[in-house]
Amino acid sequence: MARSLVGGLVANAFDRDSIQVSDPEETARLHIAENYGVRVTQINEEVIANSSIVILAVKPNTVRHVLNSAEVELQHNRPLLISIAAGIQLRDLDTWSGGTLAIVRVMPNTPALIQKGISAMFANDQVTSTQKEQAQTILSAVGKAIWLSEESALDAVTAVSGSGPAYFFYLIEAIEQAAKNLGLNSETAHALAIETAVGSALLAAQSDEPAAELRKRVTSPGGVTEAAVNTLETAGVKNSFIQAIIAGQRRSVEMSKPASGAIDQ
Repeated sequence: MARSLVGGLVANAFDRDSIQVSDPEETARLHIAENYGVRVTQINEEVIANSSIVILAVKPNTVRHVLNSAEVELQHNRPLLISIAAGIQLRDLDTWSGGTLAIVRVMPNTPALIQKGISAMFANDQVTSTQKEQAQTILSAVGKAIWLSEESALDAVTAVSGSGPAYFFYLIEAIEQAAKNLGLNSETAHALAIETAVGSALLAAQSDEPAAELRKRVTSPGGVTEAAVNTLETAGVKNSFIQAIIAGQRRSVEMSKPASGAIDQ
């Protein structure tokens, strides 16, 4: 996600000299420097000291250590802190960073890699209107960005759009397998599944009608589509998807409860 954000900012003509990335791995630093032309370092404190906005893009189980080790610099410079770490609540980010910083929690998703992501954001009371605009601009560089009215809604967002790409990949995988089972070769099966998914998503995005109505338009009475959809309904596929997303939301809530610093995805 960090590379996606850097790539999106560069693609949207952000000043490369204003972007600095810290990473402990030399190969990662070299890759970022060579591909995006931004400044790199292995010292977190250096980035914080030189930045008015700091994006925390580390694994959830390392957040506490990273913030604790940089607490002095964070409190001295007091940047806007944007966290994309799943399951780490504002109260913990605030405590581990020394308190009273302006913090925005963000749940992005992997289509940000191609600037087609969607990110949901929630800000604490210290975030100013100008800082909200800055966060909006940054996340909009990799897709759409929306604000939530409650932090708890991020658990639902995590299950819906954060994990959402996996559900669509799962469906594409199933369609490809069915096509191969019906005698189509792998290349043809892949092309049909991918292009149908892309076209359907674009049609839904450009239509004012709900997905249910678009589905009905494809489903002629007594036809091929109706036979297929009836099979899905009989198998309870829609309800299974709904229950799966609810289970994901519950897991997100569970992950965010302990302030142990040992949260894992």
